[in-house]
Amino acid sequence: MSAPLDPLLTTPLSNTPLNALHIELGARMVPFAGYSMPVQYPSGLMAEHHHTRKAAGLFDVSHMGQLRLVGSEAAAAFETLMPVDVIDLPVGKQRYGLLLNDDGGIIDDLMFFNKGNNEIFVIVNGACKVNDIAHIQYRIGHRCEVISMPERALLALQGPHAATALSRLAPGVEKLVFMTGGNFIVDTGKQKIDVFLSRSGYTGEDGFEISVHNDHAEALARALLAQPEVKPIGLGARNSLRLEAGLCLYGNDIDETTHPVEANLLWAMQKVRRTGGARQGGFSGATKILAALADSTGAGTRKRVGLMALERIPVRDHTELQDGQGNQIGEVTSGLLGPTIDKPVAMAYVDAAFSALGTKMVAIVRGKPVPMEVCAMPFVPTRYYRG
Repeated sequence: MSAPLDPLLTTPLSNTPLNALHIELGARMVPFAGYSMPVQYPSGLMAEHHHTRKAAGLFDVSHMGQLRLVGSEAAAAFETLMPVDVIDLPVGKQRYGLLLNDDGGIIDDLMFFNKGNNEIFVIVNGACKVNDIAHIQYRIGHRCEVISMPERALLALQGPHAATALSRLAPGVEKLVFMTGGNFIVDTGKQKIDVFLSRSGYTGEDGFEISVHNDHAEALARALLAQPEVKPIGLGARNSLRLEAGLCLYGNDIDETTHPVEANLLWAMQKVRRTGGARQGGFSGATKILAALADSTGAGTRKRVGLMALERIPVRDHTELQDGQGNQIGEVTSGLLGPTIDKPVAMAYVDAAFSALGTKMVAIVRGKPVPMEVCAMPFVPTRYYRG
């Protein structure tokens, strides 16, 4: 059963705390998830993409939803919504989660962090946050406090020089490893700003996601952009970076019609929640998900795969995929020319019989077949810092 929408949550702000700065920097603004967001800056998408891979890029992701789950039952309650180990997540660590409906479909993918003292910090996708917060409140609000945090902005600093740049302002962040975090003070030289951050991100690169009060977001952004390694990056490069990293975009690659098994997100389902585990099942859609997991290669199923075009022709979202006999076998969900590898790459759902690495198929682009091959993801090796 889905939660009723809270009318107080259905009108998001049209601007993030950084909109004036984006305009000052010459960004081209577009509507996104109910906000006016920068799609690119004057240097352009390609330059922004390459700069993030080579140095450090700053992203405004304040449209994302932030919330706290507080109380002695918070972890156990949150586990009932996801096929993920929440209870055993150590204090100071973060994990990827999948919020499911009763049919096992993915309502959203999210990040959650164990802050200790019976508190879990959660980040959800911007386009989903109204429904996510209402759903979580409806399902587990009787077991823990569900506290939305609209007063917080979110910045992402990504790239191989991200730690170097941020550690000048917040010494100690360089000691964190991937998917850990904590409270830090950022010294801009003019003021000291309290932030909560984790060493994580959505580009495949090393980096940080930084939660900061709206009142201090612009000062923090300006301090980061003053570092020689850092340039502002828009939504366009964010999309190309995440696709090269093989990361799903909610609404494109996963949604309520897909479940974790067909989405090839089994790595996000810890053994303790699977059949035979100490806390098997007990989450939304468990019966369907565990049955699919037991028969994940059965006939009639589909799989999310990575594809590379064998000709230099980009294959875009919603492109039809066919076998050698002209039968439709799938559809592209995300696709573009990967700037780092300079080759067309895509994600797609295909019939399970065509999901093995090396399988050939064709994409129909403007009525013409483009040869494609199933390949491993990520398309560009990740560079998360693990110590």
